[in-house]
Amino acid sequence: MVPQPTYNFSYILSVLAFAIFSVSLAAPFSAQTNTATLTVESSTGNKASDDGPTRILFVFDASNSMNAFWSGERKMVLATRLLSKSLASLYGTADLELGLRAYGHGTKHIEGQQDCDDTELIVPIKKGTNLIIKQELGRLRAQGTTPIARSLEKSAGDFPSEPGRNIIILITDGIEACDEDPCAVSRMLQSKGIVVKPFIIGIGIDDNHKESLRCVGNFYDATNPEVFETVLDLVLEQALHNTTVEVRLLDEDGNATVTDVPMTFTDLRSGSHHPQVVHTLSFNNLTDTFYLDPIPTYSLSLHTLPNRGMDSVQLSPGRHNIISVPDMEQGVISPQFPSSKRNAYNNLSVDVYESGECKSFYSIAIGESVTVLTGTYDLVFHTSPLTYVYDVIVEKDLPTNITIASPGSLMLQSNASGFGSIVDAITLEHVIQLPSGNPSGRYTLQPGTYTIIFRARRARSSKYSIQSTFTITSGSSLNLNLHD
Repeated sequence: MVPQPTYNFSYILSVLAFAIFSVSLAAPFSAQTNTATLTVESSTGNKASDDGPTRILFVFDASNSMNAFWSGERKMVLATRLLSKSLASLYGTADLELGLRAYGHGTKHIEGQQDCDDTELIVPIKKGTNLIIKQELGRLRAQGTTPIARSLEKSAGDFPSEPGRNIIILITDGIEACDEDPCAVSRMLQSKGIVVKPFIIGIGIDDNHKESLRCVGNFYDATNPEVFETVLDLVLEQALHNTTVEVRLLDEDGNATVTDVPMTFTDLRSGSHHPQVVHTLSFNNLTDTFYLDPIPTYSLSLHTLPNRGMDSVQLSPGRHNIISVPDMEQGVISPQFPSSKRNAYNNLSVDVYESGECKSFYSIAIGESVTVLTGTYDLVFHTSPLTYVYDVIVEKDLPTNITIASPGSLMLQSNASGFGSIVDAITLEHVIQLPSGNPSGRYTLQPGTYTIIFRARRARSSKYSIQSTFTITSGSSLNLNLHD
């Protein structure tokens, strides 16, 4: 809570609502009531059929390391079987074309003689290739090296030139082995619009190597076969049906009319902040929809004053997720002096607190304006002495002007250096500590009655202390000689 002064100043008054899927409730950041909810529409996300088919190219790791055992079975056998199972479930999906590229299957790995060109488009991307891909997977023999970057680079030419949504799903148990940069290749593919951000499913990858794959695309860590199967299904669901997110900023009537608020989604696992966007309403006042990876758990930060958001957001894959945040209307606070009065504070700062809170959430210069959520606030002006204004009510779309008295000036004269202070004559609040040298000079003070207590350095007894009471008025200067 903002500290209460002992003297009087004029006060200026002024769930998860969730129907279908597994989505977790998230508490708001602020202590102020602001319960955000996440709901999921039953319809799937926007499909690509309006802009051509969805094309998925599986880039499959058939390097020698895939012969290693994983939960009692060779990785190659497990990955082939589970991918084949998923391919069977995709049969007959409308507007879907599939293809298969593999690497590491053509040349046996020999230490120091790895074949970095061992990558091949085995099944061209076409409709109805599910069974062909399953058959070709069964013929692969894991034996070579791991040219991930070159495989991604070659995949650029695997997709037809006609419009469509092109997706790469890389399934691997290792990292780049040919001293090339798969992250740079992935960025190139995305920047040229060849593919959307690739999906990477890691099969039992060492913890030390995971970070090198996160920059390639949406990385999913399959720690065991059961997780691999779940992740594969989720990735395919995301690839086929975009996971879309819509953030609705609600007014007091529950309508999504609030906009132009910066916001950040943070992946709670990796700590990465993406996306970071400014909330937008389209020309017909509909909320922007954007795509988001559904696997991580996120926090949502709404960069309002004060901040609002959700601590935990778990999206439903392949669905349209709606995050509704109530009480997001905003108004304007404008702290100021009377415009007709001069003051000598220069850049005076004003701290803004949520009413009853101990910590300020923002500081502005007097004479400026700041947009805040509607509500009740306390302000502290860094005048001499401090000026406190409580229970400032900010209403929707209205400017709230907080005007305090302009200061006056004390022109102090002294013929000696010494020690002393200026205190409030009534409350004895310490207002200004005089410099240890000669205190002569100009002191800016709010209107009020003060007492200066001073003893010259050369004086050897407290009985030689000087006490003088004076009154400051707005916009005026008072000359005071300590030795008159």
